[in-house]
Amino acid sequence: MYLKSHGWVIPTLSRDYPEWHRGRTTYALWYILIDREKYPELVDKLDQLQASFSDLLLKNTQRQYHITLYICGFLTEQKPLYNDDFSMQCFEQQRWQLLNQCNKTSFQLEINGLNSFTSALFINVNDDNNQLTDIRQKLHLPDHQEIAALQYHPHITLGLYRDAYPSQQIFNRMQKTPEIDLKITIDQLHFGYYQAQQLQSPLHSVYCLQLE
Repeated sequence: MYLKSHGWVIPTLSRDYPEWHRGRTTYALWYILIDREKYPELVDKLDQLQASFSDLLLKNTQRQYHITLYICGFLTEQKPLYNDDFSMQCFEQQRWQLLNQCNKTSFQLEINGLNSFTSALFINVNDDNNQLTDIRQKLHLPDHQEIAALQYHPHITLGLYRDAYPSQQIFNRMQKTPEIDLKITIDQLHFGYYQAQQLQSPLHSVYCLQLE
């Protein structure tokens, strides 16, 4: 949910969330990795923005910059038990659909505009040519519901809020912040996971689809 001008942000507490993970450890997703080796100018600008809001954001995050494509759920090699479990069989089906039905050509995305959800600060990713939409359609499975908000908004998260700050304070800071306006070429899609029992733990790639 986008941040509204009148209200407060929702903080993320530095604690374990057993009511969510229920003892499970591996949370899977498809994503585009935004790393310094491939996108040095963009990562420099993201670092600068993150640093300028560091007094408001959760500290000690290890999560790499990325664009989420599809949130799968808790990865399991067993038969799914909960509605947010995701089997390896589902992953293989998604991989087959990408390999056989998706246009595997590299494409460009425009990165611009600082914005905020109620719980996180982020940079907009413009998908004007519906490239990400097409990929997400190929990742859709008839027997599995994506674990996500109802409306997909591609973005790069800069950080989660660590306290309940007034919304207007965030908007005032955003208005004084230099904008990003860059285009990047996307030539890899990753399937990977993070450790659910470690807050903002790093992403680990399990599979990479190379685009031509």
